[in-house]
Amino acid sequence: MTSKQETLVSTFAEVVLPDEVRDSIGNDLRSFANPVGDIDRSLAMLRVTFSKLPIDQLQTILDFGRHVDTPGVALVRNLPVDPELPETPIDGEPSKDKNTFVAETVLLGLSQLLGEPVGFTTEKSGRLVHDVVPVSAGATSQTNQSSHVFLNFHNDIVHDEVGRYDVSNPDFLVLNCVRQDGNKEAVTYYADGRDISAALDPEVLDVLRRPLFRLNAPGSYVRDVAKGADVLSDLVPVISGPADSPEVAVSANGVVGETVEAEQALEHLQRICREVAHQVKLEPGTALLINNRKGLHARSQFFARHNGRDRWLQRTYIRRSLWTIRYRGTAEDRRVH
Repeated sequence: MTSKQETLVSTFAEVVLPDEVRDSIGNDLRSFANPVGDIDRSLAMLRVTFSKLPIDQLQTILDFGRHVDTPGVALVRNLPVDPELPETPIDGEPSKDKNTFVAETVLLGLSQLLGEPVGFTTEKSGRLVHDVVPVSAGATSQTNQSSHVFLNFHNDIVHDEVGRYDVSNPDFLVLNCVRQDGNKEAVTYYADGRDISAALDPEVLDVLRRPLFRLNAPGSYVRDVAKGADVLSDLVPVISGPADSPEVAVSANGVVGETVEAEQALEHLQRICREVAHQVKLEPGTALLINNRKGLHARSQFFARHNGRDRWLQRTYIRRSLWTIRYRGTAEDRRVH
């Protein structure tokens, strides 16, 4: 976990659970049924279970979710894991053979400390728990199904008919590692907007702060809804907000600059992200808390065999409040938008 650019505030945090706390929480979680069956009840129960965290660690995670000046990414280590695992799904769908739900309840237990888990109809069919695995058909795509390419620095966005994809998108993501890739080579990166801004040439930063860019809709939307056609947003800046607490918006599936200068600025941004990014290799028992507005995340290329033993993460999308996206709500499920 390193960063080449130092700033006045820390942009990376780490929390390591004591063994006895891990075991106590794990004992509770092994008795849980599938938590998404009655999600609000499950989240209430998980709030009680995760109150076993030492107060300093609990405050660190709570502060991560509620304050402007806290780190943009946090690694939580020594978490409980499932006693046994089935094969990694090869199609991106949930496993039908998983008999315990420790990974899912760890994921949701951490998530409810940051805000409200939310589903989007155009991402993983609206599910609250996403299985992020390599899928052979998407191996070279700029999506979470890929493995054979570097997944560029981006934040997770959602298509929105209002024309902005950076408004109703998640405030946070949590990634919980269920199984590490066989060669233990996959690296997750996070470049904080504060580190990015400090490292950029002022002229490039100025360009990125102008509304000269159109974000492409997520790959899942382009693939499943738009039949492969690009669906571009209104013109937006890539970096916005106060200089000491910028927000960054970059879509994994592509950003189109309106001018040559804007396109060059995008290329420069990706280079700077690689220079300043924190780097983490996720393994079972670790979860990554990601602020989806303070910075951008990426993932290295890694070898996938598509044989049931591949890398397996579970992911949640989180909003601090569901109120501001109520216009997207569905009649079937109040957490799906």
